[in-house]
Amino acid sequence: MKDILYQTPDNPFPDPTGNRHVAGYFRTRDGKSLRYALFKADAPRAKGTIVLVHGRNECIEKYYETISDLLKTGLWVATFDWRGQGGSERLLPNHSAGYVERFVDYEHDLEDFLTQVVLPDARLPFFLVAHSAGALVALSAAPRLTTRIERMVLCAPFIALGGQRLGQRGVRLLTNVMSRIGLKRMIVARNRHNQPFADNRLTHDERRFRRNQAIFGSAPLLAPSSPTARWISEALGRIDVVRHQDHLAAIQIPTLILAAGGDQIVPLRAIEELGTLFRAGRVITVDQARHELFQESDIYREPALAAITAFLPGAEAEQEQDALSISS
Repeated sequence: MKDILYQTPDNPFPDPTGNRHVAGYFRTRDGKSLRYALFKADAPRAKGTIVLVHGRNECIEKYYETISDLLKTGLWVATFDWRGQGGSERLLPNHSAGYVERFVDYEHDLEDFLTQVVLPDARLPFFLVAHSAGALVALSAAPRLTTRIERMVLCAPFIALGGQRLGQRGVRLLTNVMSRIGLKRMIVARNRHNQPFADNRLTHDERRFRRNQAIFGSAPLLAPSSPTARWISEALGRIDVVRHQDHLAAIQIPTLILAAGGDQIVPLRAIEELGTLFRAGRVITVDQARHELFQESDIYREPALAAITAFLPGAEAEQEQDALSISS
């Protein structure tokens, strides 16, 4: 366990006894080694399993607190690190460069995880909870997951790119050109995982912000990377696909979309527009929250978790959701 997962004093394992989880690596269809963990709830009978899907640059350790909260509901949690980040195999010699050759590789990684780890080792029914870029992967793969996933939650899904001088269309054009002329591995935006709290656009919660910085400080191999031209080009291309009405119409999985009202990464308007086209989806907005809902202050994080746990178990969730004190 200690060779695979890491902890800090402020970020302990979700399984303090070490007896209720399994961690290891699985091999993707194209031979990449990806790190995973399966956490079992301390309950006589599991209510099902949440497949927890991270955003870009995240890792299993960043979700310990959230995993602990979800385990208390009686659900198991299965999660893994995407290729090129966290404790999974990196794709370039320069580990500070975030790269993917094809966005569909992420979809294949998710499907391989379901086939190799979740289906044989976890407990039915299966629910998918995904954040940011992970939610983009889930949304893209969803038409093929109907027989595997009972319900799906997309948290601040990365379906648009905000705050760019060139605009999303200009950024896509630039990164497409760079990718075609041999500059696809070039970093185009620098991430600073050691930035001051006052400069961050992800959370209002300084304690959780510092805790996450300490994770990367204590385990440098987990350190986040900066996006390359190819990564951005592939992600923006996939965004165009998932926002199309034909793609959304092909998704039959009941879906809850959690939007962050104060999100400076993904424009709220784009998520609201998605909700109007997505027949199987329902949007709930957590007012004033920033992009990382799971890392936010309790005033924003707790309503988000309440919405998730109310939605997942079954049909009785409809009445519970109506009582939540968040805007929809």
